[in-house]
Amino acid sequence: MSFRFLPDDPAPAVRMPAGQTVLLDPARGPSGSCIEVLEGVARVYCPCEETEGMTLAFLQAGDQLCTDRLCSEGVCVEALTPLSFRSDAEPRQGEGFDAVNEWTLQLLRIRHLGSAEQRLHALFGLLVRRLGRRCGSWCDLPFRLTHERIGELIGTTRVTTTRLISRIRQARLIEAPVGEPGMRLAPELIETAPLAAA
Repeated sequence: MSFRFLPDDPAPAVRMPAGQTVLLDPARGPSGSCIEVLEGVARVYCPCEETEGMTLAFLQAGDQLCTDRLCSEGVCVEALTPLSFRSDAEPRQGEGFDAVNEWTLQLLRIRHLGSAEQRLHALFGLLVRRLGRRCGSWCDLPFRLTHERIGELIGTTRVTTTRLISRIRQARLIEAPVGEPGMRLAPELIETAPLAAA
């Protein structure tokens, strides 16, 4: 795994290009430190060797990640789009909402659906509802995930994921235009996704 360390001193703005990863190591930073996403989309994952980069959450503008709630090895933050965050944020108290916990719960719910096809359908629905937007006759997702990463998220192999995505593509419910960083999904795919009301 290739990543850089977050500087020890808190910063009002840290910028990362898409594809870059930073390790938030609780041992290196001050206790109770917190980052807040200013713009962009990030994937939060576990750097532990045993979990092989398991995705914990996705973050977008306004979401916070507190390092004192992480495992002893910390977590990695991967920029899925150009990302800007502050590492000097004050944790919000008493709001009752934690973006990382909410994402982890939703991803766990998806993993418990009966078939890989249902899990993929639910994952696309969740990603678009939380991180995408409706644009005309399509729903845009501003980033792409590899088939291997999608397989990790839905508990299946890359080969199975590729086969399932090919079916969705043949039904003209998904497009991934060459040269564009994101993808487009048909609204009917998102609206009929399992767990859509969650």
